[in-house]
Amino acid sequence: MTVSAGLGIANFPFSGGADFWRWIDLCDSGGVDSIWQSDRIISPEPNLEVMSVMAALAGGSKRLKFGMNVASLGLRDPVLTAKACATIDVLSDGRLLPAFGVGSALSRDYIATGTPTKGRGKRAAEGLEIMTRLWTEESVSFQGQYYQLDDASIAPRPVQQPLPLWVGGSAKQAIERTARWGTGWQAGIESPEEVAPVIASIKTQAAECGRRIDEDHYGAGFGFRFGAPDEPIIERYSAMLRKRLGREPKGFIAAGGVTEIMSLMHEFRDAGVHKFVLRPIARDGDDFIDQTRQFIEKLLPEVASLNR
Repeated sequence: MTVSAGLGIANFPFSGGADFWRWIDLCDSGGVDSIWQSDRIISPEPNLEVMSVMAALAGGSKRLKFGMNVASLGLRDPVLTAKACATIDVLSDGRLLPAFGVGSALSRDYIATGTPTKGRGKRAAEGLEIMTRLWTEESVSFQGQYYQLDDASIAPRPVQQPLPLWVGGSAKQAIERTARWGTGWQAGIESPEEVAPVIASIKTQAAECGRRIDEDHYGAGFGFRFGAPDEPIIERYSAMLRKRLGREPKGFIAAGGVTEIMSLMHEFRDAGVHKFVLRPIARDGDDFIDQTRQFIEKLLPEVASLNR
């Protein structure tokens, strides 16, 4: 089992593409395990489209792995998505980490794209099966409630065989989808106490399906900042989480130094997490890059020491 730490990005904090690629170059050369892009289409805040970012990173980085955190399969056609993922994996020489969830019924993305929220869980379940089979089988026929295929195939198939398939979500149905189709699970905005029973349930149900997910393929994330815990940026981030969650954001933020960040990582490790997606809490693009530099120089050596 290994512990690894990647970086997550939701809002686009940079002034333009040049600063984004400056950040990617820093991550690529600095030993960051992976980059994880959030999925949001409709928003007044700047956000990049997740599949476009995956394709860009295939050619714009050398070593980095990259994935979605997580892409809504309820919004996407599984055949087109399977083809896109296979293409990106081939062009990146096997560095894609596809990750999918259902997506919130409250998301404006559904309304704006004219996609019904009803049945989105069943659509996602059918989609996970279709994609998994298209990535591995010569010919796929499928008769579902929402999707039908007759002797379908895609080529080239992914370099990674099997292509990793991370699944997000903590509801009963999400746990079932992970146990049946996932090779990994990625938590949302959840504390160590909330993550632990989900991981235990996935392990139990995967065993009932005759499957096993590797111990180091259970992931979670939190916001971090090198600096004083009472900085205004921390309070704004806490207020955003407080409004979204309806409670105090305990277990979602680590602010201070290496000791404080590693302490929260250890809490998640005790809950069964080995894959971390940490989100820099930053004022702007330059601050985002500075937080990433400190992450590389100060935190990554501590993470590496956990694997010795």
